[in-house]
Amino acid sequence: MRLSELSERSGVKTATIKYYLREELLPPGRRVTATQAEYDESHLRRLRLVRALIQVGRLPVATVREVLSHVDDASLGRTIRLGAALWSLPHGPDPDEKAPETAVAREAVERLLDRIGWATSQEIGSLSPAHRALVSSVATLIRLGYPCDADYLAEQAGLMRQVAVQDLDMMETYPTEPEQVEIAVASAVLYEPLLMALRRMAQEEESARRYGL
Repeated sequence: MRLSELSERSGVKTATIKYYLREELLPPGRRVTATQAEYDESHLRRLRLVRALIQVGRLPVATVREVLSHVDDASLGRTIRLGAALWSLPHGPDPDEKAPETAVAREAVERLLDRIGWATSQEIGSLSPAHRALVSSVATLIRLGYPCDADYLAEQAGLMRQVAVQDLDMMETYPTEPEQVEIAVASAVLYEPLLMALRRMAQEEESARRYGL
């Protein structure tokens, strides 16, 4: 398709598409003349991902470029490729190493990972921004006196594992590895707010069931 058709099908203005091309967020099209290029379905798919990252995820262009560089890095294995792309997304704050609760929280997280058998997470440890964010969250709960015992954390982890299984099952319906990593990144941006909304609605429903309106 020509640039005008790509714009029409994606709903993205041609000037914006040209900007994405200059910023290397979108791969160049196949050159047909000195001034014209053709684009295909992969460009349309990438445009949707870029718009999700910028408009929904509110990521700066430099961060989007970094995420996409990992998506496109065919030299990486699928797990590393996916992990590198997801690590480039924003996460929660790092732990406050000066706070006494941080050491307690880190031990609690390590016990949790050992209990539920998440060996990869144990091996990667604090290199992972998700691991650091979990430690920070647990430390905050400890500091404020909210419950976060081992049974609660293990149950929540089990629920999240079920979500991860569904995520990867959906990811594997896409035919190529770049497409699979793209949908995983899009899911992190688009489906995490969905999960939060469903959780809050579920709490409303359960509250009404238990206590009435």
